[in-house]
Amino acid sequence: MAPLRVAGTVRVPGDKSISHRSLILASLAEGESRVTGILDSDDVRSTADSLRALGGNIPELSSEMRIRGSGLRGLRPPKRALDCGNSGTTTRLLAGVVAGHPFSARFEGDSSLSRRPMKRIAEPLSYMGAQVDFERGDGLPMTVHGVDLRSIDWDTKSASAQVKSAILLAGLVSQVEVRVTESGRSRDHTERMLRAMGVDVENDRNRVCLKPARRLTPLDIAVPADPSSAAFFVALATLATEGELQLDDVCLNPTRIGFLDALKRMGGDIRASARPGEGGEEIGTLTVRPAALAKARITWAEVPALIDELPLLACVAAAAGVELIVTGAAELRVKESDRISVVVQNLRAVGASAEELPDGLQVRAGPREFSGDVDPRGDHRIAMAFGVLSAVSGNRIKIRNPECVAVSYPKFWEDLRRVAS
Repeated sequence: MAPLRVAGTVRVPGDKSISHRSLILASLAEGESRVTGILDSDDVRSTADSLRALGGNIPELSSEMRIRGSGLRGLRPPKRALDCGNSGTTTRLLAGVVAGHPFSARFEGDSSLSRRPMKRIAEPLSYMGAQVDFERGDGLPMTVHGVDLRSIDWDTKSASAQVKSAILLAGLVSQVEVRVTESGRSRDHTERMLRAMGVDVENDRNRVCLKPARRLTPLDIAVPADPSSAAFFVALATLATEGELQLDDVCLNPTRIGFLDALKRMGGDIRASARPGEGGEEIGTLTVRPAALAKARITWAEVPALIDELPLLACVAAAAGVELIVTGAAELRVKESDRISVVVQNLRAVGASAEELPDGLQVRAGPREFSGDVDPRGDHRIAMAFGVLSAVSGNRIKIRNPECVAVSYPKFWEDLRRVAS
């Protein structure tokens, strides 16, 4: 196998989850917020455009934005449907915001988003007093009829930051106490940002309680680099034969670094230096060197912290020629695609040994050189995961519709070519 050198410094784009939330919460604050380093991608543009439709003062996305908020109940009835594109975060979080306003809004999305389940947010929002109507099944189009909501103590029966955040935002706007219990710990960006803006939010293991707030103080945040985007370069540098790669300003929130933990357990050589960042987040620099990897098993308890990186981890295992078993990840079937099925089908298409499990997948130890066509079904994370696999020496993989990465990382292919030689 020819050598693969991965070296240099990469600053991946701003965190997608934090970018969405910074726009939404800045719109609900009283006064002017300053947001720098926001992710300019299709998904974040969907949130910005939907907020504009609701009367939010959102300028064009740029490296430094100033957003004048309208207050907790200052948004206005939209004159058109909210086009959420491919973004489940836009849909679910804004559904919570709209539910606490005295008007209705219709949510639409592309064909992929329209198939994703929304009953999981409709149930708690309806219990709080809102009305949620579906035109077919439990996907989009969906209309949310907002009212003055009542308090809720809700058990999500799962670990979903989007469901949790929808409930928290609904309680915030309606100024009522809400409590959410999850089966495991999900991403906590909403809670951290709310606390930074003066809201009383308590986290006790898997339980969150938001107390009524009269106002949100303006936000001043530099959006850190997205750890999910950084993961692709961590993987590539791990699979290389030589070099050292540095990733700057990465969000190191403990609920987002499950991929790093899993890769370290497999033998990855990853060093992190952390420091406090704005918005209650932790950020730092990652330094990654090549490493020989061992087999791994991922179970349900680990899944929430690396749900977006599981397709990548499957490709890493294939490239390293080691076994990977993932269980407790049924949520992958209702992402932008059925990621379990699509990952396994594409691994087989290029010559890897893999199979679907009801709630996960298995990659078997086997050959380490692959060739063939990959169809990511328009799913940005699958395209990038197989992009990493295609960059490994000896592989001849062609990826269809590579531009779908614009959902989260428009310049991915450019950065990939720059660090790999």
